[in-house]
Amino acid sequence: MIFLKSTQELEIMRAANLIVAEVLAELRTRLRPGATTGELDRVAEEMTRRRGATPVFKGYEVGGRVFPASVCISINDEVVHGIPSDKRVLREGDIVGLDFGVRYQGYCGDSAVTVAVGQADPADDRLMQATREALAAGIEQVQVGNRIGEVSAAIQERVERDGFSVVRDFVGHGIGKRLHEEPQVPNFGTRGRGVRLREGMVLAIEPMVNAGAPEVRIKEDGWTAVTRDGTRSAHFEHSVAVTEHGPYVLSQL
Repeated sequence: MIFLKSTQELEIMRAANLIVAEVLAELRTRLRPGATTGELDRVAEEMTRRRGATPVFKGYEVGGRVFPASVCISINDEVVHGIPSDKRVLREGDIVGLDFGVRYQGYCGDSAVTVAVGQADPADDRLMQATREALAAGIEQVQVGNRIGEVSAAIQERVERDGFSVVRDFVGHGIGKRLHEEPQVPNFGTRGRGVRLREGMVLAIEPMVNAGAPEVRIKEDGWTAVTRDGTRSAHFEHSVAVTEHGPYVLSQL
């Protein structure tokens, strides 16, 4: 079932997503060689709870597996769902995906960025830029009357223009009172197909892009997805409302 949000609900979701954006902005300032992903996770949880929200990923259960942390932190060939740890130390040249969500006054916010530690390799810069621009291309298609296929195709076209590949095992999603709602928002597809966009829908649009092939595998921890060929991956995400005036990016500062 697809839930259409009222103006009041969108205001709450905007507040939730601003918390997400503020936490991600702070985490970006702390991405330096020698920092641990465990430290970043504690910062995110503390900031969130001070703002009267709760980390929505922590305790999230899928198939009996419970995610143990507040932030998904995925490094280099890790695509999504990396688990923070005090043993995981950041190094110069790493690219780090920060995926974070909160629950605030009964509604969820969700966003992600990929950031280099120190000086990025030019190839990594191109990968991150393509993914960032693919997200922007998808958001442009969030118009009343369009279909999900417009969003998906715009993302895929931008990614493949630079010779990168879209991950197909994971997709974006609706978001509201629950973190994952209908409809699914694939990062690949055909224009003119899929659910028609209606005012009040909120979509978490999140291209996951690999430098090499699109295939992924899950590590032994049961959560962390990595590229099957060992190439690097980038991930960007915004929560976006469908309005009569066009896309409203809720998770943008």
